[in-house]
Amino acid sequence: MQHTFDVVIVGSGLAGLTAALLLSGSRRVAVITKRELADGSSGWAQGGMAAVLGEGDSLEQHVSDTLIAGAGLCDMEATRSVVEGAPAAIAWLRTLGVEFSEDRDRPGKLHLTREGGHSQRRIVHAADATGAAVQRTLIAQVKATPSIHLFEHHMLVDVITDRHLRRAGNCCHGAYVLDVDSGKVLTFAAPHTILATGGAGKVYLYSTNPDTATGDGIAAAWRAGCRVGNMEFIQFHPTCLYHPDAKSFLISEAVRGEGGRLLLPQSAGGTRFMPSHDMRAELAPRDVVARAIDFEMKKHGLDCVYLDISHQSPEFLKAHFPNILQRCLELGIDIARQPIPVVPAAHYTCGGVVTDLAGRTDVAGLYAIGETGYTGLHGANRLASNSLVECVVLARATAAVIDGAGATEGDCLRSGDLPLWDESQVTDADEAVVISHNWDELRRFMWNYVGIVRTTKRLERAAHRIALLTSEIEEFYAHFRVTRDLLELRNLVQVADLIVRSAHSRHESRGLHFSRDYPATAEQAVPTILLPVPHR
Repeated sequence: MQHTFDVVIVGSGLAGLTAALLLSGSRRVAVITKRELADGSSGWAQGGMAAVLGEGDSLEQHVSDTLIAGAGLCDMEATRSVVEGAPAAIAWLRTLGVEFSEDRDRPGKLHLTREGGHSQRRIVHAADATGAAVQRTLIAQVKATPSIHLFEHHMLVDVITDRHLRRAGNCCHGAYVLDVDSGKVLTFAAPHTILATGGAGKVYLYSTNPDTATGDGIAAAWRAGCRVGNMEFIQFHPTCLYHPDAKSFLISEAVRGEGGRLLLPQSAGGTRFMPSHDMRAELAPRDVVARAIDFEMKKHGLDCVYLDISHQSPEFLKAHFPNILQRCLELGIDIARQPIPVVPAAHYTCGGVVTDLAGRTDVAGLYAIGETGYTGLHGANRLASNSLVECVVLARATAAVIDGAGATEGDCLRSGDLPLWDESQVTDADEAVVISHNWDELRRFMWNYVGIVRTTKRLERAAHRIALLTSEIEEFYAHFRVTRDLLELRNLVQVADLIVRSAHSRHESRGLHFSRDYPATAEQAVPTILLPVPHR
């Protein structure tokens, strides 16, 4: 079965929904999401959105903070573009009805908080659940827009390129999409396809990401012939709640921004340790804090460290961190009286599909935005709260390019039917244990071998295991009908390969990539760009 639209958007996070709303006035838009609209990473974002709105702040300071956090690898043009577009992005969200927190001492003015790596208070937020507040508003708007067609429980299999049409060319014509409920693979035809599937945090055993973060867009774009960049730079959030009954619950960067201190447990002295690692202490960038925690845990044989914000009043905590306060109380932790047990966890994919500043990839008609794309903004380490605002800025730019494309796309325009998905040579899988076993093995060795601190030997071991898993999974993929679990595993193994290849090629330590074999930082900062092998 074929569906035909003007634009197909894969992903329902902030980037995807922003693009959908902006294009809905002139185009028929399909939004494809493999679970439900609210199940992506955007809704989990606690901290906020960085924008220069306060007195004493400036665009130059925001640019400088981003460059410092990025350890010399930020693209200056991309950085300036996002920083300059951030205030307008916030203003647009407010016009849609997003209720950001206001300053109680200055009615009508937004409350600006501060996070690690920022020299000024510039984080616009909605208490400690900014992503959820933004997503609620956008989802309501999208559902009320007749020209936007929603396909929940539908998952990207692959984008359709000229290769599928058995002709020379470098164009995207839509996507093959699995209807998860029926098990049928559908054809979505469109001259414009936007990948906004988020990152790949679930390639690691411990992650702050939802289960949907399996690198689907990155893997599909790579298979379609797109370059990827800086995949070795996986940001580990320093403070994920450590509790047996809490899965992937993030303790916001803003807790440290409001004076939270990191402490060793009483068994290891109960002392504050960040000042001995960095002069910025708890306000150092995330990579510095995550490595410091990792160091202290390994040094003392700890399961976790502690984040203490109990010096703030209960009233302050209720106003600024109501969701963290409530969730911790549900687990028996009163953050107004006791410290919070925390560990680092995979949090953000700084690399991704190489794009320009309007989301265009190497394949005509194919775009990548949000965490899926790589513009060079984040460099070797993302500055806190730059990601949500990048989603809006890039989505606005991509929508403007598509709106200005006119009625035709030149050689990429194709009328009529696309080839349907062929499953004549496959059968139903006889057992699912292969998928579950390989999924677990992949995430464990990626955590142990390609985590916060790396060595060449560990990377080589990971590469060996990835090669074996890839062979097993591709054989499984070739002989059995696709399922969501199989597609996610296939994508995760592909992304794991890209991460390991990128890490192995970087013979230095920079930002989020720290190698014991190459502890020094090279004089010249060069991004890692991988080029796919052309299909024969």
